Amino acid sequence: MSIRITGTGVYTPPESITNEELVASLNAYVERYNHENAEAIERGDIDALRESTAEFIEKASGIKQRYVVEKSGVLNINRMMPNLRERDNDELSLQAEMGVEAAKIAMQKAGVQPEDIDVVILSSLCIQRAYPAVAIEIQTALGIQGYAFDMNVACSAASFGIKQAYDAINGGARRVLLVNVEIMSGQVDYTSRDSHFIFGDVATASIIEQTEHKSGFEIVDCYLHTQFSNNIRNNFGFLNASENAVRNDRIFRQDGRKVFKEVSPMVAKTIQAQLERLGLEIGQIKRFWLHQANSNMNALILKMLLGKEAEAERMPIVLDEFANTSSAGVIIALDKTWDEVAENEFGLLCSFGAGYSIGSIVLKKIFA
Repeated sequence: MSIRITGTGVYTPPESITNEELVASLNAYVERYNHENAEAIERGDIDALRESTAEFIEKASGIKQRYVVEKSGVLNINRMMPNLRERDNDELSLQAEMGVEAAKIAMQKAGVQPEDIDVVILSSLCIQRAYPAVAIEIQTALGIQGYAFDMNVACSAASFGIKQAYDAINGGARRVLLVNVEIMSGQVDYTSRDSHFIFGDVATASIIEQTEHKSGFEIVDCYLHTQFSNNIRNNFGFLNASENAVRNDRIFRQDGRKVFKEVSPMVAKTIQAQLERLGLEIGQIKRFWLHQANSNMNALILKMLLGKEAEAERMPIVLDEFANTSSAGVIIALDKTWDEVAENEFGLLCSFGAGYSIGSIVLKKIFA
């Protein structure tokens, strides 16, 4: 039985923010903060905030810009977060709206109609609400029967979602629509020099189906691994009000240096062990679609695997345009370089993030 990814779709919001715009906003905020708190800073009661530069951001991450659902609020130093309208319950949610747009693109590429799909999975770090599942909202908006559910494995949500789709098809489903919608701008601390530049907003979708008659990427193997760590964390949750929560960690927080140091060798070892188990050589992998968090991190992982610096085309990077889009980044990278892998060549999709979580998927290009 051949289970393949037969179509992918990427939807970007209409607004974007360059590094230069983001830095101008941060530096204006920093200047005001340091001025207003000058006496406390002088006494050593609090630390002065530091300004940033567009050059620093690009060197540290490879990011040049990012798409966002709303930019004016992000750049407003009196707000520093998107300025969104709360929608009524009978309106389509923002996350579902973006997911539907990405799904339509993927469905068109795969040549499938709503009646051809049995399962819808929304697998994302960002889930807009607690319940009902946004996946069911997407399912209903598209006119799909069957069942739908939300799942969250942070930045590994796409690779873990592919595994759930694979299992659903093995269990009798014909086709699965996997949707990854990441509205990351809603949880970013835009006053933080260390993290204000990291994320962007996007929606991706993939059609996964059992077929012998369609071109696509055959799913050869899925390997999932988790190991608990506090180094990437967001404590927003159902119990916050009952806890009388006061800490400021209800948004994205990470120790980036620890993550870089600890996760890079974990990912390299995971990929190496998976390929050895499958009897594949590193050289047989035409493209490594790695989690789009940091271009330097991906280069290090490939260097660990290859024992040398990798050619740039070997590990497609979409960070410059999209920034870190959490789970969706690997699907964007796959979508943008779909045609760079020839028939019977292999690619490897690997996402990693909070948890820690690692999901590695070996794919083989098949033509009908």
